[in-house]
Amino acid sequence: MRDDEKEQSLFKDTRVIIFIIAILGSIIFIQPWYSSDEGFTTNLNYGLDLEGGSWLQLKLQGAVTQLDADSGLLVKEIVNINLAEDVTITSVNEGEDGVTVTFTSTSVLTNNQMDQLGVGQTTISRSNNVTQVELHSSKGTLISTYIADSLKTEVIPTLISDGVEYEIRTAITQEELEALMEKVRGSILTDINGDPIYKEGVSTETRDLTKEILSDKLNSLGLKDIPVKTVGDDYILIDFAGIDLATAKNIAERPGKFEIRIITQGNESKHALYGDEIESVSIVGYHEDEGQWYVPFTLTDAGAQALQEIAIETGATQDPMSHNLVMYLDGNEVYSAPLSYSAASKLEQAPIYSWQASTGADEDSKIRAEELQIHLRAGALPVNVELMGSGHVDAALGQQFKTQAVIAGMIALLAVAFVIFRKYNKPAILIPMVSTSISEVIMILGFASAIGWQLDLASIAGIIAAIGTGIDHLVIITDEVLYEGKLPPRKVYLSRITKAFGIIFAASATTIIAMSPLVVMGFGTLKGFAITTIVGVLIGILIARPVYGKVIHEVLASGAEAETQ
Repeated sequence: MRDDEKEQSLFKDTRVIIFIIAILGSIIFIQPWYSSDEGFTTNLNYGLDLEGGSWLQLKLQGAVTQLDADSGLLVKEIVNINLAEDVTITSVNEGEDGVTVTFTSTSVLTNNQMDQLGVGQTTISRSNNVTQVELHSSKGTLISTYIADSLKTEVIPTLISDGVEYEIRTAITQEELEALMEKVRGSILTDINGDPIYKEGVSTETRDLTKEILSDKLNSLGLKDIPVKTVGDDYILIDFAGIDLATAKNIAERPGKFEIRIITQGNESKHALYGDEIESVSIVGYHEDEGQWYVPFTLTDAGAQALQEIAIETGATQDPMSHNLVMYLDGNEVYSAPLSYSAASKLEQAPIYSWQASTGADEDSKIRAEELQIHLRAGALPVNVELMGSGHVDAALGQQFKTQAVIAGMIALLAVAFVIFRKYNKPAILIPMVSTSISEVIMILGFASAIGWQLDLASIAGIIAAIGTGIDHLVIITDEVLYEGKLPPRKVYLSRITKAFGIIFAASATTIIAMSPLVVMGFGTLKGFAITTIVGVLIGILIARPVYGKVIHEVLASGAEAETQ
C-alpha cells in the first residue's frame, strides 16, 4: 500500500506532469515514423551539412559617402535628365531652411511634372513662351536625386552629426563617383586627415533589409527555414538544404508578385497596378503631427495614372471609406486601408506619384510599417548583389554526416553512463540519470522541430554540450542528496537539495551569459551552437532536473525501505 501511495504521489506531482506533457509534445512535433520507401524519418529540419543541398555567397553592391555640389547645376542636370534640355538658372539662394533655385525654360513644364521629380515644392508661371520655375528644396535632396537619376538607382540620404551621408545602392567606384560629381562642380568630402569619405559597401540597415526581404521571399514560397546569414556589412550567406544549385540561384534572384487592388463592393476588387509600377520605396518614417508610422513610396507615371483611373472608376475618390486600397504579395494580403480624403480629392484632379501607407501609432504599427516596406519591394532587393561563391553538398555526404553525428551522440552518452556507473555502482541511480539525459535530447529536438530550427553539425555539438552540462548537474544533485550512500533525514535532504539547485542555477546562468554574445553577434555555426546550448540548459533546469530530483528521492527512499525490510 505504501508503494502505491509513493507511485501515486510521484505522478501527481506538477513537475512530473509538466515533464510528461513536454516529452509527449516533443514526440508529436518530431513525428518519428518508418516507411518502406524512405526508411526511418522524422519531422526534423536538417541543415545543409546534414541534408545536402546548395549554398550561395552574395556580395551587396553599393557605396556610402559624403558629397557637396553646386545647387543650381544640380537642378539643371535633374531637369535636363527628366524633362527639358533648355534650362537656364537665374538665381540660387541657400539658407538654413533649404535652397531656393529659380530657372527658366522654353519647354512647357507643369506642376505634375515637377511633382513627379520629387525634389520639392514648386511655383510655376509662363509668359512669352517661357516657363519660370521657383523650386524650394534642400541640397541633400538635390544631390541624392541627381545621383539616383544619373545612375538609375536608389540613393538614401541620412542626416549625421557633421552633415549628410549618402548611401548609393549600386556598384560605383570612387573614381566613377568623382567624375559624376564634376559635372555639377561637386566632390567627395574629406575627413580631418584629408582622406575622401567613401566606403564601398552598404549600411547596416540596408544589409538587414536585404536579409529580411530574402527571408520573407523564401518563407512565402513555403520553403523550410532557409537560413539567411549576414557577414559584416557586405555579405550574405544562404543555405538551401535539399535544393540543387540551379534552383537555389533561381529562387534567390526571382522577385515576388506584388499587386495593388481597390475594393469595389463586398469582397470584390479591381486590379490597379503591379509591383513593377512602384518606382521606389523609402525608409519608414513617423508623422509627429498625426502620430502615425508610414512607408513612403513613389509610382511611375504609368502606375500613378492607372491608380487614378481605377480610383475614379470604382468611386473611391467620392466615397474613400467604402473602397479600401488593398496590397497583395504572392496572393496574400499585406495591407488594407481606405484612401485619405485629401488623396481622394487630389485624385479627382490629377495622378498622385508620391504616396504614404500609414499603419498606426504604436510600436506594433512600426513593426507593420517595416514589414510593409519589405512587401512593397515585392522581393526585389534594395541593392544589386554579386554572386561571390556557390557550391553543392552531395546528399549522400549529408547522410553520412547525419549518421556520424548520431554515432557521436550515442558514444558520448555511453561513455557518460559508464563513468556514472563506476562512480555510484548503482543501476538504480544510473537508469534515472541516463533516462533524464535522453529525455532532454528529445525535448531539445521537439523544440527545434516546433519552431522549424535547422539542425546542423554545430547544433548537434550544442546538444552534446547540453548533455554534458546536464550530467554535471545530475551528479551534483545526486552527490548532495546522498548521505553516507543513503537518503538522509528529511530536514537534511531539503537543505542539501536546495543547495544543489542553487549551484545548478548559478552554473546555468554562467553558461547562458557566456553563450549570449554568440547569439547576438555570432553567425552561422557559432550562433546555432549557442542557441542549441542555451535551449538545452533552459529545458534541463526548468523541466528535467527538478523531476530528476523528485525521482532520485523516490529511488533512494525505496532502496532504504527495502534494506529495512
